[in-house]
Amino acid sequence: MARRASRFSRGKRKETVFDIDITSLLDILTILLVFLLQSYNSSGVVINVPKEIDLPRSSSETLNNFGVNVQVSKTQIWVDDAEVVNTDIPNDQLFDEGGRRIVPLYNELVKIKETIKQSEKLSPQAKKFSGIANLVVDKTLKYSYLKRVMYTCAAAGFKEFKFVVLTQGN
Repeated sequence: MARRASRFSRGKRKETVFDIDITSLLDILTILLVFLLQSYNSSGVVINVPKEIDLPRSSSETLNNFGVNVQVSKTQIWVDDAEVVNTDIPNDQLFDEGGRRIVPLYNELVKIKETIKQSEKLSPQAKKFSGIANLVVDKTLKYSYLKRVMYTCAAAGFKEFKFVVLTQGN
């Protein structure tokens, strides 16, 4: 048995230890970490802005919250990227309550609210109804029309408004 052990020990190669300088690797990882932290969007809200909408600029740094996205241009209104209003509709079909409420927008927002409320009842993990409307509004839109949009959102149950704007740097 001693002979067998000695035969194996003669056959083994000597292991060599390499010293690796990881300073440059750590430098690269630090730079990547800083880059990723700078480009990270912590709000998680992603809004596709139609090309028809020219957003106003702002120096505000607050982040958006989850809610329904209402995008308004001069001729169209979208709710969560689906077109619900086109101004080709006659005014008597577009407005009610004395011209204060936009009917197709109201109907769509009520459907979305009911869908969220139904999913709340069915699943405890479902997102809760927040009543927040993220308004993406063209900066050239008249205030009287914006007032109608806000009134319609409030009438449908979305009573908290968050205006989406571009930051000064963009």
